[in-house]
Amino acid sequence: MKFTVAIDGPAAAGKGTISRAVAEKFGFAYLDTGSLYRAVGVKALEIGRGVIDPVVAARVAGNLSDTDLNRDDLRTGMAGQAASKVAAMPPVREALLEFQKDYARREGGAILDGRDIGTVICPEAEVKIYVTASDEVRAERRQKELVPDKPDLTVGQVLIDLRARDARDAARDVAPMKPAQDALLLDTTKLSIDAAVAEALALIQKRIG
Repeated sequence: MKFTVAIDGPAAAGKGTISRAVAEKFGFAYLDTGSLYRAVGVKALEIGRGVIDPVVAARVAGNLSDTDLNRDDLRTGMAGQAASKVAAMPPVREALLEFQKDYARREGGAILDGRDIGTVICPEAEVKIYVTASDEVRAERRQKELVPDKPDLTVGQVLIDLRARDARDAARDVAPMKPAQDALLLDTTKLSIDAAVAEALALIQKRIG
C-alpha cells in the first residue's frame, strides 16, 4: 500500500511530535525533512567555515548519511537558521527533491513533515495537514527546548528569531512555506500534545477508512 501523509507548518507548531505519533500508530515510515536541511546547513557551515555557499551546500545535500541526520546539534538555533538559509537555495532543494519524493511513495505508507510537503514534494498526498499555532505559544515551546543549553535565552529572543525565520520561509521564491489549497488546518495553540495528536489521527483515519 502506498499512502502519503504530508504535514507542514512553521517551527514549534507541533508537526514533528504529531508526525512521529501518527507514524507509530499506523506503522508508516517517517521522514523529518527539516533534518535534511538542518544537516545540509550545518555541514555547509563547517565546510565553508561560517559562509554558506550554494555549491557546497548542494554537493553535501546528496551525500548525507544517517549519522548526519542524527547529529545532536541539529536541534540548535544555529542549525535552524542555517537550514532556513540553505532551504532557500534552488540547488539544495533540487538535490533533495527526488529523495523526498521516492520516500513519500514507498510501500507501507509514509509521513513527511516540513514546509513544502503538500505543495511541492507530495501534492498528490492522500492527506495534507497544516499545523500552526500562535507566534507567542511557539516561542514559549521552543524556548523550553533550547534553554537547557542556553539558560539566559528569553522567550522574547526566540520570538524574534521565529518571526524572522517564518518571514524568510514564506517569502522565498522557491517552495515558500504555505498551506496547500486542500490542506486541513490544525491549530495547536490551545491543544495539549495528546489532543493535537488525537485530532490528526482522526483526520487520517477518516481518509484510510
